[in-house]
Amino acid sequence: MMYMHYCKQCHRIFMLNGHKMICPKCTQSLTELQISYMDYVELDMEERAAFKEACADERQLNKLKTTYRMYKYSKWYKELQAQNEGNLPISALLSAIMQKNTTDFDLPEVH
Repeated sequence: MMYMHYCKQCHRIFMLNGHKMICPKCTQSLTELQISYMDYVELDMEERAAFKEACADERQLNKLKTTYRMYKYSKWYKELQAQNEGNLPISALLSAIMQKNTTDFDLPEVH
């Protein structure tokens, strides 16, 4: 199923399958939006631009977002929380792990 997400870092709206927590572009945490995929695709370009600007405003974003809570019952979440010594929010923890993994990855030199 398609869900709408907003990345504050990229200032971008993503249509992603499933409830994602990490931006596929910058690996920062995402905000899941209440608007359905079908409602979003029915917006014209001006309405989409206005919606994107509303997402950029923190007060409006708080009204537009939703929280998917079922992940707390999954095995991966429970295992991750067992390692979460700093008691970070799950999206911040996943983002930190993703950023660490990308900085630890050595790209081969091109000659």
